Amino acid sequence: MFRKIVVSLITMTMLFRAPVMPESGIEGMVNEFSSKTRCNEVSVVVYDHGDISYYGDSKGLYQIGSMTKSFTGLAVQKLISEGMLSADDKVSELIPGFKVYYDSEDEEITVDDLLKQISGYTNSETDYPSATEDMSLHDWAESISGKELKSKPGTEYAYSNVNYNLLGVIIENKTGISYREYMEETILMHYGLDSTSAGVPDDKDRIVEGSRLGFRTVFEYEVPVRIGSVPAGYFYSDTEDIGKWLKAWIEDADPDMDLILAELKNEGDYYAGWERFEGDVIGHSGGTPNYSSRIVFSRSKGIGVCVLTNLNVASSTDSLCNNIFKELSGISNDGLACDVWTVFDIIFTSVSAFGVLLLIFVLCIRKKGILIATGIVLTIAEVLIMLLFPMIFGAGIKAIAMIWAPWSFLSGTVLLAVDIVSIVIKLFVVKVNEGRAKTG
Repeated sequence: MFRKIVVSLITMTMLFRAPVMPESGIEGMVNEFSSKTRCNEVSVVVYDHGDISYYGDSKGLYQIGSMTKSFTGLAVQKLISEGMLSADDKVSELIPGFKVYYDSEDEEITVDDLLKQISGYTNSETDYPSATEDMSLHDWAESISGKELKSKPGTEYAYSNVNYNLLGVIIENKTGISYREYMEETILMHYGLDSTSAGVPDDKDRIVEGSRLGFRTVFEYEVPVRIGSVPAGYFYSDTEDIGKWLKAWIEDADPDMDLILAELKNEGDYYAGWERFEGDVIGHSGGTPNYSSRIVFSRSKGIGVCVLTNLNVASSTDSLCNNIFKELSGISNDGLACDVWTVFDIIFTSVSAFGVLLLIFVLCIRKKGILIATGIVLTIAEVLIMLLFPMIFGAGIKAIAMIWAPWSFLSGTVLLAVDIVSIVIKLFVVKVNEGRAKTG
């Protein structure tokens, strides 16, 4: 609960509603996004009553993050329709030896719980670590087995990548082939998604390299794709394929898609990798350490939009996608939202500069009172960072600093630590010198 409150407060305070730039239309919004986020690669596809248009590189391959869940969800729905699975099947029976507990008591999770994100798992990396590079899906499932759930299965919604990675394991167990093979043969080939891949594509030359913020610019940033995490968030695709994907969902051509959308009755409902928003708008966002994406569509309006970017600025990416959708719907947009990482980059770029200046100050100052007061303030700031960030983001401080946050966050926190150590050393030197002066 504390984490939800803190996240809500930070999100509220770290959004801005900027006026639309004089340059109008979708290209204007994309240019504004690039200017304010520093993102150097943005690709957009728009489906508008049968017409499909593209902005940016339509053939560049991006990681689509958690948009992947809709592919995994559709694959599971097809297995249910074929009678190979049931929504009521227990995970412990589908993954032999798999166990979960709630309140230290044995519990059962169903396929439906996983599809609806009501299993009791959360997205906390601290509680439920993602797969390491050497883990298969089955290795990862074994490492998660026996963990204590945060809520009783079937009772509370909590978004978690664990759910969809477990669905990937179930797909492998029921089909007898790898998750990647099944997705390629049953989903991607069926819908003509020739450029989409479950994991790293064979045609690596078309990959738009991911990037990471730092010091108000971006740096090329590659993060290894782990097999044990692919079903929840590591497909690659381009906007040409996503245009076909939107067309399939909007034009009501597939009974399994109809079954999925029928489960999304009310705003806030989640099923098979999709969420229902206000009205009958369906969509999903995606974010990895070096990419962000969003897709939304409405069958009744005959409109769909997807935005793919090579920078982890999820809130701004969501805002851009939503604003394009609103413009197509004839609704005024709200202006571009500022992502939390953009705000932290601004803050910690300043902290880094301050840290360097403070280090020079510490080397020059000799007054113990000033050194002690400065050291106390810096120590409090460093401790708050180390305590609050893991609670806010549900990950260890090492993962935040080394993987997710802008490079300026790592620089700023390290420089603060260096300043604190320098103050301690300087106080010791001052004390020694004072002692020598007295004895001399």
